[in-house]
This record gives sequence, structure tokens and C-alpha cells, in this order.
Amino acid sequence: MTVQSNIDTAEAALGASAPEFEPGVELETVAAPRLYNPWIIALVVTMGTFMEVLDTSIANVALPHIAGSLSASQDESTWVLTSYLVANAIILPISGWISGVLGRKNFYLGSVILFTLFSACCGIAPTLGMLVVFRVLQGLSGGGLQPSVQAILADSFPGNKRGMAMAVYTIAILCAPVLGPTLGGWITDNYSWRWIFYINIPIGMLCAFLTRIVLRDPPHLIEKRKAQKGKPLQIDVAGLAFVSLGLAALEIVLDRGQELDWFGSTFISWSAATAVFCLIAAVFWELHTKNPVVNLRLLKERNFLFCCVIVLGMYTALYATTFLLPQFMQELLGYDATTAGFAVSPSGLVTMVEVPIIGWLLSRGSDARRMIALGLTTMTVATWWLSLGNLEVAETNLIWPRVLQVMGLGMTTVPLSTIMFRFLPADQSSNAAGIYALVRNEGGSIGIALSSTFLQRTAQMHQTFLAANITASNVQAMSAAQRLGGAVGGSAVDNAYAGLALLYQQVQRQATLLAYMDQYRLFTYILLCLLPLVLLLKRPPKQAGKIELDVH
Repeated sequence: MTVQSNIDTAEAALGASAPEFEPGVELETVAAPRLYNPWIIALVVTMGTFMEVLDTSIANVALPHIAGSLSASQDESTWVLTSYLVANAIILPISGWISGVLGRKNFYLGSVILFTLFSACCGIAPTLGMLVVFRVLQGLSGGGLQPSVQAILADSFPGNKRGMAMAVYTIAILCAPVLGPTLGGWITDNYSWRWIFYINIPIGMLCAFLTRIVLRDPPHLIEKRKAQKGKPLQIDVAGLAFVSLGLAALEIVLDRGQELDWFGSTFISWSAATAVFCLIAAVFWELHTKNPVVNLRLLKERNFLFCCVIVLGMYTALYATTFLLPQFMQELLGYDATTAGFAVSPSGLVTMVEVPIIGWLLSRGSDARRMIALGLTTMTVATWWLSLGNLEVAETNLIWPRVLQVMGLGMTTVPLSTIMFRFLPADQSSNAAGIYALVRNEGGSIGIALSSTFLQRTAQMHQTFLAANITASNVQAMSAAQRLGGAVGGSAVDNAYAGLALLYQQVQRQATLLAYMDQYRLFTYILLCLLPLVLLLKRPPKQAGKIELDVH
């Protein structure tokens, strides 16, 4: 009796889950979507990110050619860069919300297609105004690619393999800015500046084709979209407005401040006031609204908060030295632009070798916090090494500190990208990736703004102090002026003036050298201040899969 009842119970359970059918009628089956190897997905989506990050720096060296070709001034041509950065800053933090509305696959695919389309439009732009408009549209369409890729990798790989996945992503975001100026200079010199945009077309078409095939939305996002189906779309209009206006104004202040004399310019003053008001209002609003467009509540999770702070400081130092080193080589050492670009390129090659090793070590259970600490220490030592330069420094003494600095960046970025998602809910990976990408990009803008501003101010200060010693009563200064003037030849009066002019030229060179060294020391101290934050990070448990923690 007991055996029969067990059989009946089992049959009832199976019958409830069995499909209904009629005799002689073929069963309707729904084919499950094919799931591709996560590594194929990683390579496909990283292709689009590499293309987008490359465009943030590839146009830098082409600005004089763009200005001349479109009958614009050098000052006007800088809006080609500023407009792209402003558009990127607007779209980055809200990309998580957009992907939740459209679906991650649709959002990523649409971004790639539109980015490719507007790249072609940039290449055929007949005027500077049209080029700036297309650059804005290009930045808006491509800005969401970076956070989307991080979210896709976080959902596609289990926790114990996520380090290797983030290593692939890190290679793209570190190599692209390094290769951008070199590739842009070569294309511009040998072909035309328009080809720096045309090269995106075949890459974008291939990426869109492969994305359409291999990418699928994660289950949690599918369920969320099903739950929202048929309901009115809830848009955080106030939050969207505050975030967009605030970040756009902040990016304009950082990018154009030094050029327009900061608060001596009415335009910069109003932009700064707009940025402060809108960003404060955005923080207050986003923390108190029910469905925020940027989920700042994620910063309540300790690992995510301190990872963002470390990334901000780290990329501030990285982009500042990336800006300073080629300029130092051209201005004081006499290198041309192409040679200076090739001098910093070896660091990108080292990254391609190093980062997969870091990812493999993480997948083997290495403590991410120790890697972060070692990476920050390496970056600090390398940046301090750069501050020991002089006007007779050899090229190798500039290449090796840069290589060491980027090695430290690889040791830090991969474990940071891995552990910052481990304690967040799975359905918040897109929002977290958007905030992370925004912090990284703003760190770069802050670094360039600080370095360009303090470079000029400290050069003026050092020149004042050094020139104060060039007086008629200073025997050494007058003797040096006589020796320099005597080498010119001519009358005694002419030699005296020539000697003073050549001596003042040396004062200017030495003042500029000291200013560069001051900048490297400044960013060394910034990196040093980040080290104690590593002690506040939590180590993820050694297990596969996501670690979920409600942070709301």
C-alpha cells in the first residue's frame, strides 16, 4: 500500500510538470537559446570598448591638422576633444539605467551601431561645427560601452574566473589610450585626419555582427524587464537633468579651465557654479528618490566605495603623467611627436603580457588586496623615479619608469575590477559599472587639469626665484653671461646682451624642468595617500559564483 501511494505521488508530480498533448499531434517545443563560451563573449564585447577608448585620445595629435583643414583656430579645434569628453561624462553614470530599460544586449548593440555611424559622420564632416556635433553624438552613443562590458563580464563569468575576464577588459582600457596618440599621429602624417574616424567603421561592423550572435541578457535582467512589461516607464527626470547638467559643466571646467584662466573667465565661473549646484542636488535627490537613474546607494557597500576612491586617485596620477611625459620630451629634450609617442608605447606591450598573468593568479585564489597594495606601491615608486629627471636624461630613463608605472596599474586595476562587484547584488552590476567608469574618466580629466594648471604656475614661481639671482652684483651670473656671449661672436656690447639672453633662456629651461619634477612629486604623494585605503577592503570568500549582499 505504501509503495503504491509513493508511485501515485511521483506520477502526480511528474504529470503536473509534463506538457499537455493530443494523440497524433506533434509536441511544440521551444528551442533554448545557444549559450556561447564566455571567452568568446569577452573578446567580442572588449573589441567595442577598445574602439571607443581609443577615440578618447587618437584625435589629440591631429588637432592642428583638423584646424587647418576646416579653417578654424587651434583654440576652436580643442572642442573636438571637449565635446566628446562631455558627452561621455553624461552617458556613463546613466548607462546602467538605460540597459535596464532596453536590455543589455539591445543597449550594447545599439551603442556599437550608432558609434560606428557617427564615426563615419565625423570623417565626412565639412565644417568644425558639424564635426563637434557628430563628436557629441559619437560620445553619447559610445560612452555606455565601457560599463556595459564590465557588467557583461561580471554576469558571464563565475566569481573564481572573473579575474581573468577582467584582465582582458583591462588590456583594452590600458592599451587603447597608450596607442591612441601614436596611431593617430601615424595615420594623420601618412594619410589624413579623417581616417582616424574611418578606421572605426570595419571594426564597428564586425563587432555589431558578432554581438548580435553571441550576446544574451542575463536571467535577472530578463525577469526584471518581464516584470516591467505593460507598466508605464518610470523616468527619474529630475535626477537625469541634475546628473547630465552637473557632469557636463564639470567636464567643461576641467577641460577648458586652464586655457580660459579659470575663474578669471565668466564662462568658467558660471560653469563651475552650475556644476556645484547640480551635482549637490543630484546627490541629495538620487539618495532619496525611489527609482534613481544613478544608484548612489551602492556606495554604502565598503568595498565598492573604497575601490572607487582608489580608482579616482590612481587614474588622476596616470593620465597626468601620460599628459606630462610626451610634453616634457618634446619641450625640453627636443623629441618630435612621433618619437615621443613611440617612447611611451612599450608600456602598452608590457601590459598585454602582464595582465593575463595577474588574472591567472587571481583565479588561483591570490589575495586581491595584496596585489592592489603591491600595484599602488609600484606606481608610487615609478612616479617618484620620474621626478628625478634632468635635462641630460637618457630616453631609457624615461621609458623604464613609465613601464614600471603601467605594470603597477595592471597589478591594481584587475583585482579592483574583480572585488568591487563581489559584494554587490547581481542586478546592480550595470549601475555599479557605470559609476566605476565615470569615476575612472573623471579621474583622468582631473589629472590633466591639475597637471596643466600647476605646470604653468610652478614654472612661473621657479622662474621668479631663479631670475632673482641674476643681478649685476652676482659675480657667478655675470661670469656665466660673459662666457655664453663670448661664444656668439661680435662686438662686446652685442655679446653682453646675447649672453644675458642665453642665460635667461637657461633659467627658463631650468624653471620648466623643476615644474615638471614638482608635478611628478605631487602625484607620487597622491598615490601614497591611497595605500592605507587597501587595509579597509574586504577579501571575497574563496568560492565560485557571485556573492550577493543587499546594500539598500
